[in-house]
Amino acid sequence: MNNQILAGIRILELGQLIAGPFAAKTLADFGAEVIKVETPGDGDPLRKWRMLHNGTSVWWQAQSRNKQSVCIDLRTDEGRQLARTLALSADVLIENFRPGTMEKWGMGWEELHRANPRLIMLRVSGYGQDGPKRDEPGFAAIAEAMGGLRYITGEPGRAPVRAGVSLGDTLAGLHGALGIMLALYQRDAKGGAGQMIDVALYESVFNMTESLLPEYSAFGAIREPAGGALPGIAPSNAYRCKDGDYVLIAGNGDSIFKRLMVLIGRTDLADDPGLARNDGRAGRADELDAAIEAWTRSVSIEEALAGLKAVDVPSGRIYSAKDIADDPHYRARGVIEKVRSADGLEVEVPGVMPKLSGNPGAIRQRAPALGEHTEQVLSDAGLSAAEIAALRARGVVG
Repeated sequence: MNNQILAGIRILELGQLIAGPFAAKTLADFGAEVIKVETPGDGDPLRKWRMLHNGTSVWWQAQSRNKQSVCIDLRTDEGRQLARTLALSADVLIENFRPGTMEKWGMGWEELHRANPRLIMLRVSGYGQDGPKRDEPGFAAIAEAMGGLRYITGEPGRAPVRAGVSLGDTLAGLHGALGIMLALYQRDAKGGAGQMIDVALYESVFNMTESLLPEYSAFGAIREPAGGALPGIAPSNAYRCKDGDYVLIAGNGDSIFKRLMVLIGRTDLADDPGLARNDGRAGRADELDAAIEAWTRSVSIEEALAGLKAVDVPSGRIYSAKDIADDPHYRARGVIEKVRSADGLEVEVPGVMPKLSGNPGAIRQRAPALGEHTEQVLSDAGLSAAEIAALRARGVVG
């Protein structure tokens, strides 16, 4: 795997939970060496989130593959000095503490940049490193609300709902990984220095909201929740079948729409010149949804999918975890991989994405046990066995 694009890039991960570690995981999959610093005793709180096996979350196996775990107590002066030492040999440092925390520890951007001008520092926080909300605690759910996503998600007239995963965190992690790659390119291909990347959770969500703000700016229009539909783009919705399952149908392309209407026996709508383009269909979305669901309620989901596939209309069922695990397309694409935890449990996790033809990523090693690599990493940093033992005795490392 020495042909991986990021082989030779060392990342020091000081973050915890999701956003910063997700950025590090993404880059580790493509060859970066990630040294993850955890608190002695408990480690990253993600180790205890959701369903556990022998006391460790199975989520951990996906989030922390390809990483090394080093236990250092950053609450101590000696621990912070150790982290600074590791930062001196790092290409990238990732942190997602509340703004100001790293400065209190003597590890702010200015201090680290002076000590290691080539260092790239990713800083992930709820609201960014400046601005009036800078010092407020930020979590993904709040970021999704402030970023505009929560307002438009759900059924009309009902309480807004959240997605079942922490989108604000993972979107921020992906923005952070992109920022790191841009900074590495500037540093290594263009002869620049390291730089700081400021990623805010709410901004990462806001960046994905498509026409939300332009429509308000231009027309004063506030997009409202619309359930399974996509307002302004029609027809596109989830439709109930006679067996109770829902089929998703995206019939919003002009030629696709005509084929869909012929399939459901509504040639009158297929031939209606007012429905030939999306701008005409958008104003009659309720009428079109009613016509489509009249058809779907007369067939099973399997019959619906077969009919839609036959006329080349994009469609699909709504997948549960079981559906994902059972789907042969996932298997054929290799986007489900098996890993074995430190205690021997075999777990299926999302594979490495995106797929590169020449330098594909890989899961090179399982997620680490807590502090598994402490001795090796500190030894590589120049500490003797006696020094490491003394730090361990004082509780600085674990």
